[in-house]
Amino acid sequence: MGILWTLIIGAVAGWLGSQIFKGGSLGLIGNIIVGIIGGFIGYWLLGTLFGTAVIGQILTGAVGAIVLLAIINLLSGRRV
Repeated sequence: MGILWTLIIGAVAGWLGSQIFKGGSLGLIGNIIVGIIGGFIGYWLLGTLFGTAVIGQILTGAVGAIVLLAIINLLSGRRV
């Protein structure tokens, strides 16, 4: 059940991050990957600032996803 929650939270966080960053949608798999990696980045940057509940995890993942999308845009020189 933990893997399922990770995928769901990652997908929502990745989608939310791409909506806020105004980047092109990466699709479901891309959003899951960006959201999961963003969750690690967000936790590294913010810790448990938004709390440990599902909403806090989604917000932390979204912040990390925005940071990840900004880094991808800087490295690739194009808008993702």
